[in-house]
Amino acid sequence: MAKMKVDFDRCKGCGLCTTACPKKIVALQTEKLNKKGYYTAVCTDDDACIACALCAMMCPDCAITVGGDDNG
Repeated sequence: MAKMKVDFDRCKGCGLCTTACPKKIVALQTEKLNKKGYYTAVCTDDDACIACALCAMMCPDCAITVGGDDNG
């Protein structure tokens, strides 16, 4: 199943992706700042992700990709 991937250092934590997700499983994490000083977006439930890529389309910085998992 395809998964949402966030480029940690490119994301500026604007939150637009959180509003675009129809499953409401995209959130801004609050544990670690990236090198620009932003909290970044994360998928809170990879199994619930339907790979619609609305989060990626909404991202103004192209920091989100939706692709196949690494297990084949």
